Amino acid sequence: MKLIGLDPGLRATGWGIIDKRGNNLTYIADGTVRTPSRLGLAERLAVLFRELTAVLENYRPEEAAVEETFVNKNPKTTLKLGQARGVVLLVPSMAGLPVGEYPANVIKKSLVGAGHADKDQIKMMVEMLLPNAIIDSSDSADALAVAVCHAHHRRSLSLWEESKVAT
Repeated sequence: MKLIGLDPGLRATGWGIIDKRGNNLTYIADGTVRTPSRLGLAERLAVLFRELTAVLENYRPEEAAVEETFVNKNPKTTLKLGQARGVVLLVPSMAGLPVGEYPANVIKKSLVGAGHADKDQIKMMVEMLLPNAIIDSSDSADALAVAVCHAHHRRSLSLWEESKVAT
């Protein structure tokens, strides 16, 4: 099953695609959508929409996962991030994909075992779990982490559902 993880941002949105076959995870691709700061907000959101749509059309993932937004100290920044996140949720949903959402601490705990891991620890674990990954940026490393987290949670959910059927 092909999964895409998305790490939303207005300046840079990371995306990462993995394949999950049983317990095996395989790196497929990753990248970063960067929106020019010289553009207005609506134009930047349109760039994000077009670029992510192209990624989905090119790689055809079957499910998507998005990192939940944390509240920033600057309300204006939080609002802009929320608008970018809305586009990031909209694109896979419009493509008919189920979309999972995960808080940052759940993603970190899934990869590193601690909910307060730093970006370097996350990137190192992504590289260990996906040894062929050619990581584009810290944003795409975070997106790959979201995809891995989703793969782990999907596996747990499947095992739980199987055990319910067996009893």
